[in-house]
Amino acid sequence: MNHDTICALATANGIGAIGIIRISGDDAISVSAKIFEGKNLEKAQSHTVHYGFIKDDDEVIDEVMVSVFKAPKTFTAEDSVEISFHGSPHIAKKILEVLIKNGARMAKAGEFTMRAFMNGRIDLSQAESIADLIASENEASRKVALNQLKGGITNEISFLRTDLLNFVSLIELELDFAEEDVEFADRTALNQLLDKIEAKLSSLIESFQYGNAIKNGTAVAIIGKPNAGKSTLLNALLKEERAIVSNIAGTTRDTIEEILHIKGHAFRLIDTAGLRETVDEIEAIGVKKAKEKVANANILVYLADAATEDFAEDIEMIKSLQRDDLKLIICATKIDEVLPHQYEFVENIFRAEISQDFDFIMISAVENQNIQDLKDELSSYVEQLQSEEGNVVITNQRHYEALGKSLEAVDKVKDAITTQISTELLAYELRNALEHLGEISGEVTNDEVLGNIFSKFCIGK
Repeated sequence: MNHDTICALATANGIGAIGIIRISGDDAISVSAKIFEGKNLEKAQSHTVHYGFIKDDDEVIDEVMVSVFKAPKTFTAEDSVEISFHGSPHIAKKILEVLIKNGARMAKAGEFTMRAFMNGRIDLSQAESIADLIASENEASRKVALNQLKGGITNEISFLRTDLLNFVSLIELELDFAEEDVEFADRTALNQLLDKIEAKLSSLIESFQYGNAIKNGTAVAIIGKPNAGKSTLLNALLKEERAIVSNIAGTTRDTIEEILHIKGHAFRLIDTAGLRETVDEIEAIGVKKAKEKVANANILVYLADAATEDFAEDIEMIKSLQRDDLKLIICATKIDEVLPHQYEFVENIFRAEISQDFDFIMISAVENQNIQDLKDELSSYVEQLQSEEGNVVITNQRHYEALGKSLEAVDKVKDAITTQISTELLAYELRNALEHLGEISGEVTNDEVLGNIFSKFCIGK
């Protein structure tokens, strides 16, 4: 572990009312004391704030407040100092320069959080949750990240790993007494524990689809023939004139993406070019991109003009876009131009031809009719993904992969017991399962993994 004293801007770049520079390391307080005119920081008590000036020799740089935090009760578990200054980028640059001049160095991306992990202040999954919390853009992602920061996933698997470790110890003990042919580990009890671990891992793995929707938003492709009302619907959902609306077919030639928040969940709405055969080269590119967006979407909202007399082309288009994992919502649009008794007739046409389960809604984006029904359907999709078994939700791809490897390793241990494999090989499979479980919290890791994780953090965190 590097014990250099590091410093970095902890607040966002740009002009603000205040800015904060963070310093951490063995000499954090003494380095800060060299440039601070005010109370002697080296004699200050921990968790105290002091008024004074930052100086470069005899030149006053700024009037500041300096907070002193002494190890181990700090974020990094090292001595730390925070300098609150007037939020000018120029002042920030000057203070950092004078800190470096007096013995500190600029922190690398994520180095403060990495030190917190290396010093045992937090585990690896908690470190990753800090980045997720900073990046959270909706209420659901904030709550999930905060739960992880409190040790959610670690708490879920730590006691299982502890029990498994006890069995590994007993199996290892059997190896020491191999010539006596004795069993210290009850295979029946071990199988029961493995069933319990398998159930918990499967539950966590299943939560990833919901977690991914929370963290990255749910992709919703709005598709239909030209002039079906796609851009009008996008504007109605967003309650602003985001897309150009006209009666000219082919107005939308590229995809437009916007975020819509419904009940704390984020939906990435993708307005696409109208689907039709065209000789216009630019429009054809837009149609191709529209189909690509559908291929990567979670939800397809297909718009069909309710006032038309022939839905054959719409039906063929829907069939060509169907996927088993794609939620389909068919919206018959422009119902303000259709008599109410025709509603059921339009729905029955699609019900008769489309075999995939789908939701059907009659809407008028212009008149704002039944737009809330569509929002409710979008929201229900995410809510149905949520497991009722626990509060821990997997949002991290690394955790998801480690859980998958852990489950595979546990299955191999069960197979080893069933086939009465040798104790040496059983011990190997158990150690493998333990290793994958330990990867999640960072009990088992390597420098390459750590470097990849913390390099994605912002500097100053």
